[in-house]
This record gives sequence, C-alpha cells and structure tokens, in this order.
Amino acid sequence: MTVAPDAPILFFDSGVGGLSILAPARAAIPTAPIVYAADSAGFPYGTKSEAEIAARVPALLGRLVERYRPRLAVIACNTASTIALQHVRAALDIPVVGTVPAIKPAALLSKSRVFGVLGTDATVRQPYVDRLAAEHGADCIMLRHGSAALVQLAEAKLRGETLDPQVARDALAGLLDQPGGDRMDMVVLACTHFPLVERELAAAAPHPMGFVHGGEGIARRIAFLTKDQPWPTKATPGVAVFTRVDAKVDALRPALAGYGLERLNAL
Repeated sequence: MTVAPDAPILFFDSGVGGLSILAPARAAIPTAPIVYAADSAGFPYGTKSEAEIAARVPALLGRLVERYRPRLAVIACNTASTIALQHVRAALDIPVVGTVPAIKPAALLSKSRVFGVLGTDATVRQPYVDRLAAEHGADCIMLRHGSAALVQLAEAKLRGETLDPQVARDALAGLLDQPGGDRMDMVVLACTHFPLVERELAAAAPHPMGFVHGGEGIARRIAFLTKDQPWPTKATPGVAVFTRVDAKVDALRPALAGYGLERLNAL
C-alpha cells in the first residue's frame, strides 16, 4: 500500500494520557504529522465496563480513520488496549499499535522481586495483566492497585491547576499497604496518564523506587512499522480532536501546544 508523506499517525486516548506516548514517538519521528484524539465525552474509561469500552472504542476509531486517513493508529490507553485492541484491529484496515503494561521491564529491573502495577480499575483487573506477570515475573510478587483519582490529577496538571499531593500518596499507599508492599522497588505505570504525574509519585514515595511505562517501546514499534514510508521534510502543527469541547478542554490548549498540537477540533 502506498502511503502519502502527509498521512498522519493517529493517537487515541480517553483524555490527555496518550501525550506520554506521543512525546517519545514525536522524538523518534520529528516530522510525523500527528492527529491526537481524546474521547472527552466518554472520559474516564477506567470506571467503565468492559462491554462499554469494547463497543465505544472501535466505533470512534472508525470515524477518526474515515475523517483523517491515518497511516497507523495508536491506542495510547492501557484500558482501551487491554479490552478493545482485538476489536479495533478487526474493524480497521490499517496497522493498530496497542499499549500494554510494562510488566516485563519492571520484573527485569526489580531487585527486591516485588513490583507494583498502578493503573485504572479496569486495567488492573484484566486477565492480560496476570498473563504478563506469569510470563515475565513468575518469581516476583506483583501488587496491583487502581486509582481513578490519579487519572484526574494528571488531567488537572495539564490544565495548570494546583495539585493535591495527597492524591499521589494515596495511590502509592494502595500498593505499599498490601502484604510485601514495604519491599516494592518498581512501579509499572499501567495508565498512560500516570507518567504525566511521575514527579508527583516519586515525591510521594516513602523510599526510592523506579517507575516504568511503555512509551519508548511504543515509539520504537511505530518507527519499525513505518520505517520504509515517506515523511514530510519538516514538521507541521499537529491536530487535537476531542469528542466534547468544553471549558476543561479549552484549559488544555497551552499544554497541547507544548506537545505540538496547535489546532483543536471537535469530532
């Protein structure tokens, strides 16, 4: 299939979390045209049922692909990926890259053999997480905790609001207070929103611990899948698309511009 140089990469998330995936991808392919889509009308995904997400995500991505004709789509959301990735791949005729919890690197890096998986409620309960742990960290204790409040904290940070440090403390406590939690030395940020508040999490940690997420690995995957394709000779302003544009989305404009997303559209 011939790909035009101006065919964009489509990034999709429930909110702004996917920016943590967009940033390393843009560093890897600086002139890539970008469409970043956020399902603000459906946000947050982490408290929705599997059936809702499995129905909503493929339908939305179908509309986005029809409108923007991307060369590749990235589901830059752990919850949507663990639930709807296969449905999306079946519905679209372009390559689709998903986001999976970085359990393998956490298990490799953990010295204490205790690591945590911090995500949304929907992600941490998925059997996929168990399979990754069995495959890559069978000799480890894996703790898991879902935090909807931390998702909201990341959104608030990008809106420029004052943050409550107790939110990050409570999220980590959900892991640390479990049996073996006092020995935890690595935390998988299994929601793309959470790398955006990694500094706040590190400040809340009672002892030094590492944080890992999948952004760099996804950037390498995108580069591999598009390695023989043409790109524009210079970078162009990216487009941010929201399923509902309101005052909260409007407050994100400065942060979006910092990621090269200078235009904002409604879907």
